[in-house]
Amino acid sequence: MAPFPNDILDILNSHLSGYDQRLGLRFVEATPDAITAELTIDERHRQPYGIVHGGVYASLVETTCSTAAAVQVFEQGKGAVGLENNTSFLHSVQSGSLRCRAVALAMGRRSHVWEAQIHDDRGRLVAKGTLRVLIVDIPGPMRPTEPMDETD
Repeated sequence: MAPFPNDILDILNSHLSGYDQRLGLRFVEATPDAITAELTIDERHRQPYGIVHGGVYASLVETTCSTAAAVQVFEQGKGAVGLENNTSFLHSVQSGSLRCRAVALAMGRRSHVWEAQIHDDRGRLVAKGTLRVLIVDIPGPMRPTEPMDETD
């Protein structure tokens, strides 16, 4: 693997998708072993009962884990796409911030399994999840030219 870039946070935050931008997600820590993202909770993150929507937690798991996997394989001209997201909600949160840290559980040649833990700004573990990703060939940085099919 190539040396880990010193400017990896700048690179990751400059390539956020429209969805992640709308969530207000930003990467705050990145090492060869883990990636951490956070967001500040506001009205767009709450469901009708005033607590953070479960989809926000699942999105944090998906984004941090798939990004961490993609960083691992980028120098090989490969990317990572989610195949299975299993997110568990442990505590409700209404306000403050969420911080999600992803670490690898298994990294194979064609697939990885990553685990994410989400904490609130009080340090409570409020959700956790695992993401199984498929490692795919990408012709350019984060720019697939055609839809990817798991059966390819």
